[in-house]
Amino acid sequence: MRVLLIYPLFPKTFWSYEKILELINRKVLLPPLGLITVAAILPQEWEFKLVDRNIRAVTEAEWKWADVCIFSAMIVQKEDLIDQIREAKRRGKSVAVGGPYSSSVPDQALSAGADYMILDEGEITLPMFVEAVQRGDKSGIFRTTEKPDLTTTPIPRFDLLELDAYDSMSVQFSRGCPFQCEFCDIIVLYGRKPRTKTPAQLLAELNYLYQLGWRRGVFMVDDNFIGNKRNVKLLLQELKVWMAEHKYPFAFNTEASVDLSQDQELMDLMVECNFNAVFLGIETPDEESLQLTKKFQNTRNSLIDSVQAITKAGLRPMAGFIIGFDGEKAGSGDRIVRFAETTGIPTTTFAMLQALPNTALWHRLEKEGRLQGNDGNINQTTLMNFTPTRPLEDIAREYVEAFWNLYDAERFLDRTYRCFLIMGAPKCKAPFKMPSWVDLRALLIVVWRQGVKRKTRFKFWHHLLSIIKRNPAVWEHYLTVCAHNEHFLEYRQIVRDEIEGQLAEFLVQAENNHDSKALGDTAPVLARLSTF
Repeated sequence: MRVLLIYPLFPKTFWSYEKILELINRKVLLPPLGLITVAAILPQEWEFKLVDRNIRAVTEAEWKWADVCIFSAMIVQKEDLIDQIREAKRRGKSVAVGGPYSSSVPDQALSAGADYMILDEGEITLPMFVEAVQRGDKSGIFRTTEKPDLTTTPIPRFDLLELDAYDSMSVQFSRGCPFQCEFCDIIVLYGRKPRTKTPAQLLAELNYLYQLGWRRGVFMVDDNFIGNKRNVKLLLQELKVWMAEHKYPFAFNTEASVDLSQDQELMDLMVECNFNAVFLGIETPDEESLQLTKKFQNTRNSLIDSVQAITKAGLRPMAGFIIGFDGEKAGSGDRIVRFAETTGIPTTTFAMLQALPNTALWHRLEKEGRLQGNDGNINQTTLMNFTPTRPLEDIAREYVEAFWNLYDAERFLDRTYRCFLIMGAPKCKAPFKMPSWVDLRALLIVVWRQGVKRKTRFKFWHHLLSIIKRNPAVWEHYLTVCAHNEHFLEYRQIVRDEIEGQLAEFLVQAENNHDSKALGDTAPVLARLSTF
């Protein structure tokens, strides 16, 4: 069996980082870990090729070579997923589809012509698919409510990747999250009991990456890395030894719940293993909204104190924010900006709330008759897919203004500076390595743009020299984060243009439908659009 694994295109998003990747001559931030895990689970006597369409298109030779095409996609990739399924069927290929989007909304891929739907977690459903193929079945839907034991998961086929195209690699230690946030589909897909691999499994994956020559960042893709704290500590204790023995070849980052701040031992272990950043799902500083959406873990301690404790431990905080919760009071966007400024979080992903398929939020809104779309989208350029409890145009205006202010060039530099002034020093040090010409070129471009060309020039040099003087152990990390705003300066304009256009269409449609509840007083809203 000749298997062509195809990963669909991502639209421009918060995480696409095009401008930063251009600086360092790379194509994509992260690889398709799901597909290379699929390749490892399927029979190894089969032949595999992988095409990440975010790097390049499928060639004619690859289409002709394939017996079956296997696709996996997240919700933001759905448009290209459907297009590529149709392209494969036009060429007479058998098509199998899996991944989180199709597991949530299988009808879309089936309607596009998929023959096999390999849903839920592949450790269980991929063997069902293999048995069907060996029986000669030409189609099938393979599902399970069972959650697999991850200690059986093989090492992903990292060798199938075009490694030079990626900025970071991905590995996974756990699936599932113990919390119950109403809007989150992770607990729907993977359950509330975090399951983990063994430390030996993860070290074997890192060994394989090391043997392939990888020496850059590694993203631990767990949706909540610390969901099972006992097992994570066991991993980190062994990883700490492995990293020292191999002279710290990787820098790690991950996602975690904000209660990480309450476990100093865990934070210290992460820093000792060369973790340098963590993404936190903060969502909103409004405690009433957190309570309503059942994100209780964010209400137990001061969020400001929690973020600053994580920073002082030596982990750069990234954060996710959402606007549009039920019962939300006016001014939410401003409160989010103030929170980011107070805590000194440099990069914050920010979106209007979406009801994702099969989440508790989705079912509640469906029961209330408030859903407006077939599925959600977690991109930052999409209006809400349900009727909110306050005017949509007010939420959209606050959202665009907040996004714009968060990534103002001077405010971003100030926020990053405040973060790195208090950041704890790294606890491990890789041997000195001469920077490549690509890295030097990227540095010179950032220095030219932010330190000479733009009006940020004074702040840039003041802040950089101050960091070198007052917290010298973090100056390289600081300069790297300064470069991130090269992406966000462009992306905030994309957000503004997309939301402004969608909101104008919404207002026209609401006026045509005489929908007074959705529309409100349109005259001042339409006037405000010009100020976006």
